[in-house]
Amino acid sequence: MGGHHAASGAAAWVAVASTGPYTLGWYPLDATGILIGGMATAGTALVCDWDHRSSTIAHSLPPLSNVIAVGIENASGGHRQGTHSVLGAAFFVLLATMAGQIQVQTDWGLLSVGAGLLCMFMINIAAKALKLFPKSGVISNWIFALTMAGLVTWFAPDQWTWLPVSMLIGVVVHIVGDLVTTGGVPLLWPLVVRPPKVLRRLPLLRIVWRPNGALSIPLLGRAGSRREWLVLIPVSAYAMVGMCVAAWSLAGTHYPAALALIGRLAGRG
Repeated sequence: MGGHHAASGAAAWVAVASTGPYTLGWYPLDATGILIGGMATAGTALVCDWDHRSSTIAHSLPPLSNVIAVGIENASGGHRQGTHSVLGAAFFVLLATMAGQIQVQTDWGLLSVGAGLLCMFMINIAAKALKLFPKSGVISNWIFALTMAGLVTWFAPDQWTWLPVSMLIGVVVHIVGDLVTTGGVPLLWPLVVRPPKVLRRLPLLRIVWRPNGALSIPLLGRAGSRREWLVLIPVSAYAMVGMCVAAWSLAGTHYPAALALIGRLAGRG
């Protein structure tokens, strides 16, 4: 399910980027990186499903998101094909790597324009999947997206490498999530390796190596199953706690400066 993919992506980012208790700290970042990266990774964990013109993601920032969805659908061979493969994951990471390097030097410092534009889509996709917007809220979608683009452009961590890391974590989490459902994923796309007809009669092999060549380890059963919900409840809680801790830390850091600015403005008045 879309919301579960988003929550899993955010949780994975908290585990990898935070150095707090119960985290891995493999790619340690400050509170800004954890908060922005968490929101972005919630979106990158959904980007693989941007291969269907009728999907929720396709309608996240219309009409631009619809046009992109049609292009991805045509290039990847349809839903749950190329975007759910090793090759598709590599393409998305390459795209994020290129976007992360687009930076502009201004009088206000170095701005991460590429990261801001890409995160505009990623964060908005996550918000759409989590049903934070009304179905018909096109204007609110764009206002939120442009606001987040500005914040990421201004506050993105100095190391642009966080963006491809976020993309890698998101697409891997998504592919693994689909792998453990009955639908499976075509990991080797565009190479399709179907099991011989003789082997399709074996119950266990038929489940793992599907007739269409997809691989599946259906530990969670069908998408949206009760097992999936039971697993995702603690995962979502973990993501929420990690993001809230980062936000609290960030607020504590910038609160004195904000108070000082308000005081100066009041004094001038």
